[in-house]
Amino acid sequence: MRVVSLVPSLTEAVAVTVPGALVGATDWCSHPADLDVVRIGGTKNPDVDAVVRLAPDLVVANEEENREPDLRALREAGIEVLVTEVRDVPGALRELDRVLRACGALARPRWLDEAEAAWEGTPAPARRTTAIVPVWRRPWMVLGRDTFAGDVLARLGVDNLYARHEERYPRIPLPELTAAAPELVVLPDEPYRFTADDGPESFAGVPCALVDGRLLTWYGPSLAAAPARLGEALRAAVS
Repeated sequence: MRVVSLVPSLTEAVAVTVPGALVGATDWCSHPADLDVVRIGGTKNPDVDAVVRLAPDLVVANEEENREPDLRALREAGIEVLVTEVRDVPGALRELDRVLRACGALARPRWLDEAEAAWEGTPAPARRTTAIVPVWRRPWMVLGRDTFAGDVLARLGVDNLYARHEERYPRIPLPELTAAAPELVVLPDEPYRFTADDGPESFAGVPCALVDGRLLTWYGPSLAAAPARLGEALRAAVS
C-alpha cells in the first residue's frame, strides 16, 4: 500500500499505525518528527503532478483542509481519494478508524482505543466558561459553528460564544470580540502562532489560555492526551 496524506493529523495517524505506507505528505505534516517522505506542497496548494508521480494507491484528505479542485484533479488522474469529514470528537474517532483500515491497518491501534477511553472518561466539568477562540489575526478570525475544536472545548466545559454563527470561521473585528465579554480567550499556537507577547495584549482584563494547537485541532494520536493536557491549561487560565 502506497499512501499520500494531505492532512497533518492523518499523516501522523497513518505513520505511527502503518509504518512504511506513507510515500508523500504536505509541508505542514510535522509529526512524527522523523517522518521521511516526499513533500508535495501545502494542504491548500498541493503539487498534484508530484502526487501523481508518486503513484499512490490512496490519497487521504479532509473536506475542510483540502480544496475540491485538487481532489478532483487527483481522481481524474485515476487516483483513489478518501475524504474525511471531522466536526466532533466521536466523528474523529470513526474517521480515523476508517482511514487506517483503508491504509492497510490489520487491527485497530492501541492509541485509538486510548483516545476513545480518554474522552469517554472525561468527567463533566464542575462549571462552564464562555470563551472566544481566535485562530488568526490581521484580520481576526475565530471558531464559529460546527468545528472539531469547538466540540473539543465544549466537552471540557468551555462554550464558544460564536458557536451559533452562520460561518464556521468568521472574521470578527476586535471591538466586537471584546464586546462579547468572554470569560476566557483561548489562543492556540496554530494555525496562527499566538504567544504570550502576541495575542493576550488585545484582551486586557480577560484571562487568556495559550494552548497547544495540536491538542486542540489535530485528530490523531494526540487525542489521547488532549483531555488532560488541555483541561489543565484551561483550568489554570481561569483559576
